[in-house]
Amino acid sequence: MKELLRSNDAVLLSYVSSLLEEDAIGFIVADANMSVLEGSIGILPRRILVESGKIGEARKILTEAGIGHVITEDKS
Repeated sequence: MKELLRSNDAVLLSYVSSLLEEDAIGFIVADANMSVLEGSIGILPRRILVESGKIGEARKILTEAGIGHVITEDKS
């Protein structure tokens, strides 16, 4: 799994999840339950992790949807 993006914007996370589901790209939302530890104030970002073999396709989908600026920089 590779990180596609990290955000604490629930609307953005929902939108990206919908885009990925629509194109049958496997992903998980990591750190979703951290709000229990932080007190539900939304400081800690959640991460969307995508199957390693589909990361390029996922980046393309977000870019075509006009939200390419939210993609986490590739550090590999």
